[in-house]
Amino acid sequence: MDERGEMMTKKVSVPVARWVPQEEPHRAVSGSYPAVPPVATTTTTPEHIVRAEAGERWISRLLRGGATCSGALFLTSLALESLPDSETVHVAIDVLRKGAASALLVTPVVRLVVAGTTLGIRGEWRYAVYAAGVLGLLAVAVGAGFHA
Repeated sequence: MDERGEMMTKKVSVPVARWVPQEEPHRAVSGSYPAVPPVATTTTTPEHIVRAEAGERWISRLLRGGATCSGALFLTSLALESLPDSETVHVAIDVLRKGAASALLVTPVVRLVVAGTTLGIRGEWRYAVYAAGVLGLLAVAVGAGFHA
């Protein structure tokens, strides 16, 4: 350091190597393979997109249908409330409400079955196995609930 507190620097000249890419002439040798194999590209074809969209449409229809069915059953049970009291009306109301609740509970399970199947068809085995595992756990839970 000098008296002013500045660092003293020394100018150093370093030669910089210049690399200029040059194309080598392509030598075709019969029966030889290229030095670097071509890389497979993963592009989605319209067929894959169409199949994926079809699976999503099935799932959408399934969820919409389950909710509509459940809502219709519940609204019907509410309409039956306006009828005069009788045992038949009470049984019908009870059956309709249990059916509405069952439809709401079963719809996501059926959606899981459809999603697992479509994923398996598309070749996404990891997610298909996950869906099967979740269904297996649900089956064990329901089976344990029946025995309790």
